Amino acid sequence: MCVLRLSAIGDVCHALPVVRTLQHAWPDCRITWIIGRTEADLMAGIDSIEFIILDKSGGFGAYRAVASRLAGRRFDALLDMHPSMRANLVSLSVNAPIKVGFDRRRAKDQQWLFTNRRITPSAGEHVMESFFGFSEALGVNNRIERWDIPIPESARTFARTMVCDERRTVIISPCAAARFRNYRNWPVERLARFAEELVMAYPVDVLLTGGRSEEERLAGEEIARRLGDRCRNLIGRTSLKELLALLERADLLVCPDSGPAHMATAVGTPVVSLFATTNPRRAAPYRSRHLVVDRYDEACRAFLGKPAAAVRFGTRVRNREAMRLIEIADVMEKVAEVLP
Repeated sequence: MCVLRLSAIGDVCHALPVVRTLQHAWPDCRITWIIGRTEADLMAGIDSIEFIILDKSGGFGAYRAVASRLAGRRFDALLDMHPSMRANLVSLSVNAPIKVGFDRRRAKDQQWLFTNRRITPSAGEHVMESFFGFSEALGVNNRIERWDIPIPESARTFARTMVCDERRTVIISPCAAARFRNYRNWPVERLARFAEELVMAYPVDVLLTGGRSEEERLAGEEIARRLGDRCRNLIGRTSLKELLALLERADLLVCPDSGPAHMATAVGTPVVSLFATTNPRRAAPYRSRHLVVDRYDEACRAFLGKPAAAVRFGTRVRNREAMRLIEIADVMEKVAEVLP
């Protein structure tokens, strides 16, 4: 079996339970997963899956490298779980009589031209539920919600030095990936005031995590300045495996719609997630949907002139002002469900 899902962090976290489902149904099935480089770093160490990496920074040479790895090989089926032109080009190198793609409505970038079977059409599905449509297209209907992403001992040792066993720990990941042009992020001044209220209301330590963008650095510095010794600022200082180990030990993650929310789900940590620009019915942390702060409908009405029910499912409100619809009290109310 060949699985094609290149990116992003959240989506490969959604795809992994589908692969686990296939492994449970067919223990002797060999699975090859074509994946992006960053995402492969997160999945590294899974010995029951062969990963072939497409490093998009390598230009067309990266596609040739993947084609070379696949030359002379034949698969029983390709699960093309990535509707994009980049994935379409990769799929041409996969020799398989069955190539399963999304139904016509969800098959972006003309994916239907590169596949010969479709998953069952469905409206209003969460991303992970849509991915399970691929295993169901092969007749496997028993869903296995299991991740088991390996965490090396070095990462767990790092997490033990950062998370105090005597106090509960809340991780705040302030920003979504830079490519989303900041519209998913809660304003820093509001996030910092929330963090102050959090440590006043609960005996918790705060860890700040994130990437190396300028926005993340500035957000981390502002929150850390206000919290003082109740906070450790790890923004730009962790690998994906170290972040996963931190999330595994934490009591709660607070974040916008972003990859760490789904990493936390994979290790069983509850997530209070902030949604106004993305429909949480589609992209909320799968096991923490009850903890979503949801202002998507209000954002659609305010910035698109329509209620959420009247816009195409999955439409994003690409306006940073939308996140101002989320108030600190909204987030504290959800936190109280986890830290009573």
